[in-house]
Amino acid sequence: MPADTRTGRGSATLPTTADTEALGRALAETLDAGDLVVLDGPLGAGKTALTRGIAAGLGVEGRVTSPTFIIAREHRPGTRPDGGDPVALVHVDAYRLGEAGGGGAVDLHDQLDALDLDTDLESAVVVVEWGEGVVEHLADRHLRVRLRREPESDVRTATWEWVSGPGTR
Repeated sequence: MPADTRTGRGSATLPTTADTEALGRALAETLDAGDLVVLDGPLGAGKTALTRGIAAGLGVEGRVTSPTFIIAREHRPGTRPDGGDPVALVHVDAYRLGEAGGGGAVDLHDQLDALDLDTDLESAVVVVEWGEGVVEHLADRHLRVRLRREPESDVRTATWEWVSGPGTR
């Protein structure tokens, strides 16, 4: 089982996908509507597996898969296993943002605005894959989770911490 997720920061070695999902479930116990989770890690690091675990911990409805080609997918609230208030999950893949229309910073911010993530933050937990350096301005603070995969192995490592947003330090 991963280190205590309630302290707001920690690290864990995740030998299997099931361990990555278990970390997500544990992190979900600390999340409520309005929380932003920013996932960082290369391809194959476990970002979607962690999101599946967060979704399971929140008890949301629907199968969780990578939203790469649709950019964002909303999962309706269900019954939380921890007995907490039901909350929706918005799962975003920011990898392709900025590709259309030349990909400049203005285009990226326009695309983020079109997704209305700031509105979703009022009623959902928003998890953004590939979001580091892109979405932090949407919230006063966010949970940053960095995932890494060991070379030539399925073992992953995760570090997480709550970070103050830009201008709130």
